Amino acid sequence: MALWIILIIVVAIIGFVVSVYNGLVKSKMKVENAWSQIDVQLQRRFDLIPNFVETVKGYMSHEKETLEKITELRTSWANASSVNDKIEIDNQISSALKTIMAVSENYPDLKANENFMQLSQELTNTENKISFSRQFYNDTVTMYNTKLQTFPSNIIAGMFNFTRSELFKTDEASRQNVKVDFGN
Repeated sequence: MALWIILIIVVAIIGFVVSVYNGLVKSKMKVENAWSQIDVQLQRRFDLIPNFVETVKGYMSHEKETLEKITELRTSWANASSVNDKIEIDNQISSALKTIMAVSENYPDLKANENFMQLSQELTNTENKISFSRQFYNDTVTMYNTKLQTFPSNIIAGMFNFTRSELFKTDEASRQNVKVDFGN
């Protein structure tokens, strides 16, 4: 009889460990999927950028530096190896695109250009999707990191070397208002 009780306790402990481990794995996979959704939307944005830049170039000759920066950042994104590098580059691209959109207000011919209007709308829709994806990613990371820190899953996470994921944070520069200066 004692053997059966010990066997039931061992099976229950093993079942508990397997259940918690599988929950952690599922949470980690959700984090990876959430990042993938951001990556997909950023790629969509990057696919739109060359056409957008070419459309804007003819109208905004003195904004050449901003347009070149966007092109360089787009290339940097492809070479970025970590999530944090991609987040930093994304923040810089977002800031540069905000600048172009703000400056475009002073170019009535550009604003009336059908190609510019269509690309602007596509970029705006994509930015909205990116924003939603970032929020979903951060929510997913928060749930995963909470599991890593709460008892008893923190014990299982430590045993199997689960590590925290980083939240998607904006840099200080992208929190600032866009400055448009036509004094040049």
